[in-house]
Amino acid sequence: MRSLRGRITLVTVLVAIVAVVVTGLVSLQLVRSFTTEEARSQLAAQADILARMPRLASSAELAEKASLALGGTQVALVRADGSVEGSAADALDRVILSRLADGESISTVRRGEGGAVMIEARPTADGDAVVLALPLSAIDRSVSRASSRVLIALGIGLVVAVAGGTLLARALARPLVQAAASARRLAAGERGVPMPERTSTTEVADVTEALSALDRALAASEGRQREFLLSISHDLRTPLTAIRGYGEALADGLVDDSTAVGRTLVAETERLDRFVKDLLELARLEADDFGISSERVDLEALLAEVATAWSGRAATLGVTVTAHGEGTVTTDPRRLRQVLDGLVENAMRAGGATVELRASDGLVEVLDDGPGLTDDDLAVAFDRGELHARYRDSRPVGTGLGLSIASRLVGRMGGSITAANREGGGAVFSVRFD
Repeated sequence: MRSLRGRITLVTVLVAIVAVVVTGLVSLQLVRSFTTEEARSQLAAQADILARMPRLASSAELAEKASLALGGTQVALVRADGSVEGSAADALDRVILSRLADGESISTVRRGEGGAVMIEARPTADGDAVVLALPLSAIDRSVSRASSRVLIALGIGLVVAVAGGTLLARALARPLVQAAASARRLAAGERGVPMPERTSTTEVADVTEALSALDRALAASEGRQREFLLSISHDLRTPLTAIRGYGEALADGLVDDSTAVGRTLVAETERLDRFVKDLLELARLEADDFGISSERVDLEALLAEVATAWSGRAATLGVTVTAHGEGTVTTDPRRLRQVLDGLVENAMRAGGATVELRASDGLVEVLDDGPGLTDDDLAVAFDRGELHARYRDSRPVGTGLGLSIASRLVGRMGGSITAANREGGGAVFSVRFD
């Protein structure tokens, strides 16, 4: 039985069988013990009553007086002179007779050739003794009758348990079967799949909720991917269109200034190259074997290096780049430089007049005095292409991948990156290493 329903039913049946067997064994032992003790109690009580009666003339009179004893009870009358008469005489041995002669009461079980016999004997006031003997076989018959009733009750319990287990298995398996069907539809690419009906079983409800969350997450992720691909396609088409146009013009001999055309073609090709490099970088960041080294990095020297590298580009844009800071961090210096280069390039496109690099106590910041970011921008700042799609028609933008790459690089290096608005205007991107 590989299905959940079959397994639950099988487990329920097995548990019920084990429970019935164990309960039966314990119950039968308890029934036997209780019946034996009850018989002993009744036999002892009757022996006490008979011992207090006036002198009995014969064992027949004793048997008549003991007519209320348990079925199968044998009686004997032991005289003061040691003579014994009655049906229970064979159950008495010398030890018992000696103890009765000494005036002792006896409550014992004697095992002989005819089987075990329960004996209750009491001395009387006139020196005689009354003896009641009950074969344990008579008790066994009573136990058998009681045991049969117990077994019938346990059998009914077993049937009820199996039926209940089958119904329980069906109730538990139904939403899981529905959940499996929904999961297969999700795997096949369908979204907005209806989930199983609500259930009171916590674990099944958790599975259903997890599938619903997965459905929503897949729909949102695929939607972002489509938007990203549309955005990338749009930005790739622009340089390709320019390259194709100049290529056709060159082929038709319509271009006089080939130098200017060459510069344009080189610029557009560089744009395409940046797109390809960023896409490859993202793909590498998703790979498990992406390499990260670890060494002590002098932040003051690194920031000065970054500021010097971007000073030429900043001068052509009328932007001032400054750097000041101190301290060290343990990380990959080449990857940290890559992150800072991306953040500086992003800050220079913001349209402000200054870009500032600061470092202290494991914190590296890149600040600008541009237009800053809205609350909605801050929420999606590191999502691929989100800011690019919002501002590509209103101000200079890059490929839309830079901040996403920076976020993933910092995560791989064991740090964290955040975006916020700078006091007084502009944006600040902070990279922290613990």
